[in-house]
Amino acid sequence: MEQNLNEIRQNLKLIKDLQQNMNDFDMTNPESIFESLGLDENEFANIFEETVGNQKIDLNFINNSESKNPSYEHLSDSGFDLRSSEEIWVQANDRKLIPTGLILDIPEGYEIQVRSKSGLALKQGLMVLNSPGTVDSGYLGEIGVILFNTTNDRIKIEKGQKIAQAVLCPVISGKWVNLVQVTHIDEKDRNNNGFGSTGL
Repeated sequence: MEQNLNEIRQNLKLIKDLQQNMNDFDMTNPESIFESLGLDENEFANIFEETVGNQKIDLNFINNSESKNPSYEHLSDSGFDLRSSEEIWVQANDRKLIPTGLILDIPEGYEIQVRSKSGLALKQGLMVLNSPGTVDSGYLGEIGVILFNTTNDRIKIEKGQKIAQAVLCPVISGKWVNLVQVTHIDEKDRNNNGFGSTGL
């Protein structure tokens, strides 16, 4: 117990010393901060870039269609386009499963969310019906997109046409969750106030 108290005292002293040093920093001058900590700014930037900045996630895929391979139009985009591998008509106020010819090897701890394309929804009235659709990491079949035609006219989906976007998202899978049945759940600030409870 005494040893733990000594460790706590030492840690508190370190925090206090660090706070004191931080007060002496000119927060508008990054160079002075690094200098006060005994760090080289360029060296720190290089280490950060090597250890964090260049880490990418491999998303392996098979393309069994004649469509171009998936890619990000811009590096800042959160999603890449999914394209129809066939020419298909979607009837008025009807839904259709559109094949893409893509098989994705989604890394564990991630999922693909299939979302509507805003331009397609606005210009043609076509939307992903179950948006966002979920593709789990354990699924190795072809990606299909459920498109819904919100208009009163049938719409033709061209072969190779962009129909949706796919976003790779981190997720907590069932591997990490224990579903525990209980007879009582403690109250929270919202309780059972649901739809519309926070106003329009």
